[in-house]
Amino acid sequence: MTELTLDVAPLSPSDLPQIEKLDERAFGPGRFTRTAYRLREGVTPVASLSFVARVGTFLVGANIMTEIRCGSVPALLLGPLTVEPAFRSRGIGERLIARSLEAARASGHSLVLLVGDEPYYQRMGFKRVPPGRLSMPGPVDPMRILICELTEGAFESVHGPVTRA
Repeated sequence: MTELTLDVAPLSPSDLPQIEKLDERAFGPGRFTRTAYRLREGVTPVASLSFVARVGTFLVGANIMTEIRCGSVPALLLGPLTVEPAFRSRGIGERLIARSLEAARASGHSLVLLVGDEPYYQRMGFKRVPPGRLSMPGPVDPMRILICELTEGAFESVHGPVTRA
């Protein structure tokens, strides 16, 4: 099989309609009921921290970063991380996350939150939020709330509700 060249680039506003179609294929209509979508709804992604992956002109993955607050502390919400189903298990998601975390760290951000599977995200520096430290709007499995400290110790005194920035 021929190797495909993957191009990872910053998000452009013109990418948003393609990302919406990708999210629809990957997650279906139920995605709108998820707690993380409530935090992102109507909020413009941080384009300089969000990335898309393409093979040629075909969008095969995207990672969105949105500004939030964890209690009184500014943070970022990672997600959705979406990879075209036919292109999964090829490291695309990890490359997108690595670029977003690198850009966030370089921009002076200290915390990134997400709702996801710990076994997948822990290899990229995420760990489970201790029970009771953060509360999110709507139902969410507390075992799936994960945090990544971009600055050592940044999460030590953080607690409270997770809200839009």
